[in-house]
Amino acid sequence: MSRFLSEVHDPRALDPEAPDPGRGPLGVLLINLGTPDAPTPAAVRRYLGEFLSDPRVVELPAALWQVILRLFVLTRRPAAVAPKYAQVWLDRGSPLLVHSQDLADAVAASLRDRGLDVRVGLAMRYGRPVLADALDALRAAGCGRILAVPMYPQYAASTTATAVDAVNAHLARLRHQPTLRFLDRFPTADAYVDALHRAVRAHWDQAGKPDRLLLSFHGLPQQSVRQGDPYFRDCHQTARALRARLGADGDRLHVAFQSRFGAAPWLQPYTQPTLESWGREGVGTVDLMCPGFLADCLETLEEIDMGCREAFLKAGGRAFRYIPCLNADPDWARDFAALIADNLAGWT
Repeated sequence: MSRFLSEVHDPRALDPEAPDPGRGPLGVLLINLGTPDAPTPAAVRRYLGEFLSDPRVVELPAALWQVILRLFVLTRRPAAVAPKYAQVWLDRGSPLLVHSQDLADAVAASLRDRGLDVRVGLAMRYGRPVLADALDALRAAGCGRILAVPMYPQYAASTTATAVDAVNAHLARLRHQPTLRFLDRFPTADAYVDALHRAVRAHWDQAGKPDRLLLSFHGLPQQSVRQGDPYFRDCHQTARALRARLGADGDRLHVAFQSRFGAAPWLQPYTQPTLESWGREGVGTVDLMCPGFLADCLETLEEIDMGCREAFLKAGGRAFRYIPCLNADPDWARDFAALIADNLAGWT
């Protein structure tokens, strides 16, 4: 009670000339999905326990799903997945975290080069850096206006919406909330599509053109789309925009969906069966990129560049060439910063 009274009667709280915390530097919070802290079963179990407990991710009744999750998934899957993480782990840590942090640092530098007083933070929706801590750090730096940027070009409730939920849930606990904006999707933004086009052309300039170019997006249950999720539309909008940039070479481009989980039907066609079918048909060279991921991670490096490569070659394909995610490519970081600056309009 004495602490409460001291705060109420703190003369600084009643000073009309006190600085306005809403007029400090601008804050930008980049939010990616998340990653285990280490490629070990224990770390993977902690991460999956948080990730798969999100009702936006698994849309089953919680009482039923938690029994399945605790008794079956978390007792088996971590031991199976941890070696896969170990195969792609970098000296600096998880690829997703390393590339995301490098991109955040490059975006911050580019925004400073534009003369903007901006603080850029990085958070993971699940795991670390903890989203609440990253928001508090921006507020502690004096950021009274914050742009939250989920790092998903295509909107999905299980990715973008849950990041929005988490930001709002944390700010709901505050007495003095910052002014908040979201950059919730950018499937056809020029900065993003141009970056994809540059990556494809640079690869082709070095290695030659393939028979086919496959864009592999992360999958989603079909039921989610039927219930109104715009993700499927957003993915195909990205594909159409890139196909248009490629001109006559756009006919090489195809779309598929990866990372299916569970027995329910997901968005189709599925990536690995598509590649196996192409191999049997005699398609020789396939290039594959994952435009839905801004940073390379387990799903791109192990599932695609290892697993799908092996499946395609075993089915009769001659060459499988993975085009890395945009990561912290300097041109992309500059263009991403420009996209973010556009969404800071009126604050700068």
